[in-house]
Amino acid sequence: MSNAKERKHAKKMRNQPTNVTLSSGFVADKGGKHHNGGGKPQKQEPHSGTSRQRQTKITTHSLPEPHVSEQSSSRVTFKKKGGWKAGPEGTSQEIPKYITASTFAQARAAEISAMLKAVTQKSSNSLVFQTLPRHMRRRAMSHNVKRLPRRLQEIAQKEAEKAVHQKKEHSKNKCHKARRCHINRVLEFNRRQKKNKWLETHIWHAKRFHMVKKWGYCLGERPTVKSHRACYRAMTNHCLLQDLSYYCCLELKGKEEEILKALSPMCSTDTGLTFAAVHCLSGKRQGSLVLYRANQYPRETLGPVTFIWKPERTSSDTSESRQLWIWLHPTLKQDILEEIKTACHCVEPIKSAVCISDPLLTPSQEKSQTELLDEKIGKKRKRKDDGENSKAIKKIVGDGTKDPCQPHSWISPTTGIIISDLTMEMNRFRLIGPLSHSILTEALKTASVHTEGEDTEKTPHRWWIETCKNPDSISLHRRQEAIFELLGGVTSPAEIPAGTILGLTVGDPRINLPQKKSTALSDPEKCQDNEKVRQLLLEGVPVECTHSFIWNQDICKSVTENKISDQDLNRMRSELLVPGSRLVLGPCESKIPILLIQQPGKVTGEDRLGWGSGWDVLLPKGWGMAFWIPFIYRGARVGGLKEAVVHSQYKRSPNIPGDFPDCPAGTLFAEEQAKNLLEKYKRRPPAKRPNYVKLGTLAPFCCPWEQLTQDWELRVQAHEESSVVSSPPGEESDLRRCAVSCAPMPEKTQLSDEVGTSINHSTEPEVMDTECQDQAGAERVIDQDVSRNHVAATGSQLCVLRSRKLLKQLSAWCGASSVDSRAARRAPSRDQQELTKDACLSIVDHFPRALVWVSLSLLRKGSPEPHTMICVPAKEDFLQLSQDRHYCGPQESKHSDPFKSKILKQNEKKKMERREKRGRAISEGLAVGDPAAGQEALTLGLWSGPLPSVTSHCSRTLLGFVTQGDFSMAVGCGEALGFVSLTGLLHMLSSQPAAERGLVLLRPPASLQYRFARIFIEV
Repeated sequence: MSNAKERKHAKKMRNQPTNVTLSSGFVADKGGKHHNGGGKPQKQEPHSGTSRQRQTKITTHSLPEPHVSEQSSSRVTFKKKGGWKAGPEGTSQEIPKYITASTFAQARAAEISAMLKAVTQKSSNSLVFQTLPRHMRRRAMSHNVKRLPRRLQEIAQKEAEKAVHQKKEHSKNKCHKARRCHINRVLEFNRRQKKNKWLETHIWHAKRFHMVKKWGYCLGERPTVKSHRACYRAMTNHCLLQDLSYYCCLELKGKEEEILKALSPMCSTDTGLTFAAVHCLSGKRQGSLVLYRANQYPRETLGPVTFIWKPERTSSDTSESRQLWIWLHPTLKQDILEEIKTACHCVEPIKSAVCISDPLLTPSQEKSQTELLDEKIGKKRKRKDDGENSKAIKKIVGDGTKDPCQPHSWISPTTGIIISDLTMEMNRFRLIGPLSHSILTEALKTASVHTEGEDTEKTPHRWWIETCKNPDSISLHRRQEAIFELLGGVTSPAEIPAGTILGLTVGDPRINLPQKKSTALSDPEKCQDNEKVRQLLLEGVPVECTHSFIWNQDICKSVTENKISDQDLNRMRSELLVPGSRLVLGPCESKIPILLIQQPGKVTGEDRLGWGSGWDVLLPKGWGMAFWIPFIYRGARVGGLKEAVVHSQYKRSPNIPGDFPDCPAGTLFAEEQAKNLLEKYKRRPPAKRPNYVKLGTLAPFCCPWEQLTQDWELRVQAHEESSVVSSPPGEESDLRRCAVSCAPMPEKTQLSDEVGTSINHSTEPEVMDTECQDQAGAERVIDQDVSRNHVAATGSQLCVLRSRKLLKQLSAWCGASSVDSRAARRAPSRDQQELTKDACLSIVDHFPRALVWVSLSLLRKGSPEPHTMICVPAKEDFLQLSQDRHYCGPQESKHSDPFKSKILKQNEKKKMERREKRGRAISEGLAVGDPAAGQEALTLGLWSGPLPSVTSHCSRTLLGFVTQGDFSMAVGCGEALGFVSLTGLLHMLSSQPAAERGLVLLRPPASLQYRFARIFIEV
């Protein structure tokens, strides 16, 4: 019998009595009685013989002897298929002809009792319905006894009653989801905010968005539903809502002259308005600019910021100090904060700063929190009651990672300027779209003025009561309310002057919450006075109406602490006599100071001006969700980080920080993006990913701006020197040809020698003469030395051209003289120069390694993507385009892969080393390691080592790269944004015919097809 049969037999016999054993061959135990199915009963001999006597043979006609039949059980015959067969030992035996019924029944009694015992007793932990055959089982049997057969219902009922007593009793007022949650949800959320900051809308976003951890925050990247087109329609026709509370705010307090004196070296009037702009300095408008390190313009960029000045002092405010808020992206905060501290000489930290939040937990709660976190996961946790010391744990409001021991304010002993870090001390929401102001007027209602007859003992808003005692403050509040009501009838926020600021004090928006979601629409009937509306659209909000109590940190702290909780508000709603009616709180209603800031949207170019305009709402911390839900209930659609990128792309404005390659934050962003794309590329097998070496793409995951500008600088210098050299005509032409073809590629020749193969191009000679090669090598050394000396003398570094005067000049030069509607409008004016060689050289001398922000529009089909190459068309491309207007563009020839053979040899070498090391380790008993752990492995499909000349690597000269690109739903074709080399752009414009001026070629990294596009510089 096999092992499986033995185990099966043992499982059957485990509940049998010891005196009865049923073997697999129907063999009875020795010493027990065994009777065949027929024949004469046999008695056992008192003295059994030896084993040899028990195996004595008998004849067929003689009756079996008792001792033989009882003790030789191996000879018992039994019926199988085909007749009676012999027993296991092969000996045949006749069946007895007579039996005694009483003796036979007595012998079977033990077996029957064992069988009954096995049936009645459970041999496992299975339930009754689990003992049924599988075809008879039903899912309802586990809880409905009547679905079982009647013979098993009684047993199943007993099992069910027994299970009820054994079942763990749960609280009946908690659902399954609530029982699975942490024992203290607020405590758990506070713990999780210690690593990454949470916005006040984090829980709302986490249920509906794909969340990412960026810049020290947990932010919503994109909605979980398909909403790309819906978000674009919201920005164009309705309203899109975004939470920008992760933006950082730096506050400067001090004398106006001292603040302007400290900040003026960090900006330049060439780029536009500065901190001293008249409208911004009065507090009437919001300003924006790009900051640089002190006295380092146009290099060493720090990044773009927006700023707001507190309105000039009123009659009630007699202090001479001014307040300035600088809003910036979190990636730019550290560099800008350090530079401002250095410029303002703020070196002494203030220990007790206003922005430091109060401790959230008492010492006993801190101790219980640490004990709770140290407990094991499987251990049962119970809430401990501290008696009188027990206090509800506060929810973290603001920055949960802020260390109270670290300073967040600094003061200058010489100038008296105080710098404070107000990050996460305010909420900032952005509403984009033509209905944004309609949503604001529907969701927000101005606060009711306090009267003397109202009961003021129970109200916690003492600051508002004191404000209402001043008639000038009440008059100002009425004027702000009137202007706010006028916004409801304005068609679009773009009609209001850019950066307009309006201060308000509003009531609790949760009280005005509608029963169902609705869409707020503009109502022209709200503004019957056309004269006031016209004055608002022309002049904006008066300076007096920009005042807001949100500038006072003490008032903001009081508003945050005295907020009525949602639980209390819902309880008061449930106590209303008429369900659904408006809740009236009277003087107990919260009064929240806010600030409305108009966002201008698209301000450059001449098409779709004002697209993407809207309003920013600044409000105190702790009130985020109280304003967020009412905005959504009025029809606002919520977007994430992806929608913010799309918004900037359609405005044709640089996105922060990816489109600022000359600042440290932009460099770090590019490195991180290249690392992520490289990891994603390596995860795919070589057969399922593009071979960028064969496609002629040197940098598919990053944009080598430094090398691009350096190559163009060397290229132009070599061209100028070759044209100046005086020599005989034949030698001059040969030298010029050698210099132009060889000078721009110092690194490529070096790399070709390392690889052992050269890359062939259609526009370059395959093999150069020895004389030409020597001359070119000498000139390359001279050019590199001259370039290094020029950089050392002028401090030349990579920078982005932001001079508005030069950008307007370049914008006029990029316009073709054809009938193109968009380019024809940008004809050069009287003040602008003509495109000459001297004009180009004067610009290049001041900005030798500069980049220019450009927008590109494809002439025909094609959808650009990031890292797409912007190239200069050749003469044959223009000729082909003039002959065929439907000509898409040229095609790049496939390149050879010089690294493929190296990679194959490297893989073979690795295999051999691994085998040798494994054999050596097995013989010596050592662990096997990676033989090439210290070597840098080559990746098939990517260029390894230093890059060759990026400008002349392909058949078309490289001009720049695309940073943002996609199909534009606004214009119905592919659009892209990116940077081009200023030197290369001037060289291209001067060499192109007037009719085709401004045309370039775009080629994605994973394609060989070039496509025509027109370049624009919008100012």
